[in-house]
Amino acid sequence: MSKRLIYGIDDVPPLREAVVLGFQHYLTMFGSTVAIPLILAPAFGMQDDPVALGWLIGTMFFVSGITTLLQTTWGNRLPLVQGGTFSFLTPAIAICGMAGLADAGWQVRLQHVQGAVIAGSLVEMGVGFSGLVGPLLRFVGPVTIAPTIALIGLSLFGFGAPEAGRHVGIGGLTIFLIVLFSQFLRRRHRAFELFPILLAILIAWGTSWALTALGVFGPGHPAHVSTANLESAPWFRVPYPFQWGAPVFGAAAVVGMLAGYVASMVESVGDYYACARLAGAPVPDRRLVSRGIGMEGLGCLVAGVFGTGNGTTSYSENIGAIGLTRVGSRRVVQVGAVLMIGLAVFGKFGALFTTIPKPIVGGMYCAMFGMIAAVGLSNLQFVDLNSARNLFVLGFAFFMGLSVPEYFASEQYTSTAFAAMEPRWLVNVVETLGKTGMAVGALVALVLDNTVPGTDEERGLAAWGAGRG
Repeated sequence: MSKRLIYGIDDVPPLREAVVLGFQHYLTMFGSTVAIPLILAPAFGMQDDPVALGWLIGTMFFVSGITTLLQTTWGNRLPLVQGGTFSFLTPAIAICGMAGLADAGWQVRLQHVQGAVIAGSLVEMGVGFSGLVGPLLRFVGPVTIAPTIALIGLSLFGFGAPEAGRHVGIGGLTIFLIVLFSQFLRRRHRAFELFPILLAILIAWGTSWALTALGVFGPGHPAHVSTANLESAPWFRVPYPFQWGAPVFGAAAVVGMLAGYVASMVESVGDYYACARLAGAPVPDRRLVSRGIGMEGLGCLVAGVFGTGNGTTSYSENIGAIGLTRVGSRRVVQVGAVLMIGLAVFGKFGALFTTIPKPIVGGMYCAMFGMIAAVGLSNLQFVDLNSARNLFVLGFAFFMGLSVPEYFASEQYTSTAFAAMEPRWLVNVVETLGKTGMAVGALVALVLDNTVPGTDEERGLAAWGAGRG
């Protein structure tokens, strides 16, 4: 065990300490996990059904607990928390906007996303458990990964300031507090470093609640806090398989979702190396990486069966928590997973978060999506940015990842002969991919980075491989 660690990966802390430390992991992943169903709610058409949204939030945490136990017990056995992934957001939103689903109910839209997640999970399990992940990742370098991950955040710009701007005061307060806590006060107290988003949400939420109680924010006000849904929610509700109905499998939806799986897998591989280093575990070999990716695929299958509208991946935030707390114990993460499952079946738990006003959610998006974009760009530290070859590939991939979805959403596209041609499944596949910015950016960068001549040093492959291994 590393001398820097209080508890190493195989250590078992006393139960009382394990519960407190496990709950801290739960709080660390809380903000990202709640954000995902809140983002998806308008795409699903759930925004006017807060009870169902509360059930979806509870299901997210329930599945996170199950998949974390699977990964830490039978997967790569690293202390990795599993939870929802932002990589699946853009494909899911594109699927909900497909022809024929515009006027469908939220259950129908969710069923189509469920089918795509389940089908994609079989691909991820195949890539992982077969050992193919190693050879395939040789074609995916930092020049490909940078625009792929960055476009996850950039393509969701429409959910940031427009949502926060529903009430500039509350939305602005949320953004200000996140920036204050995470950047200016993070060295003053450990709480600001660990929970900047959670603290900002609680303060802004509390402010909205107080102004609602005083009558300043009346019913219909963008920042009004309504507790009616919380009061009507059941005390206990256990999520169950196919609770929204049978999944629907469509070729377009499945192909579009695969772009999210590629981004998720590559990001997770990087997480494995970082987690092993901080937890005092041996450097992951191909067998461990393959088993981890395969288990993440199984986790996505569980997520699809229970209907989270999303998948699962390794949470980088919790890896950071290991570094800060110097606690790399696998048992601590497993205790946190049990807490997730226990709280998720408490029905009013999910309903509570549906009372968060939309300006607060928008403010949170501004910070979180920007950070996702920056994480993608951080991969460029390994690349020669003085290379005209790299600059062209990156610039072209970014521009096309932002521009092509705009074209597919425009009248110029809908009036073309291709938009009305048969077979419809082929048109739907092209449209779903074209509307998914990260898929466009990933495809452009992948093809050009592997065909345009360039050395391994120029492309960042040598330094990137060394940094991950």
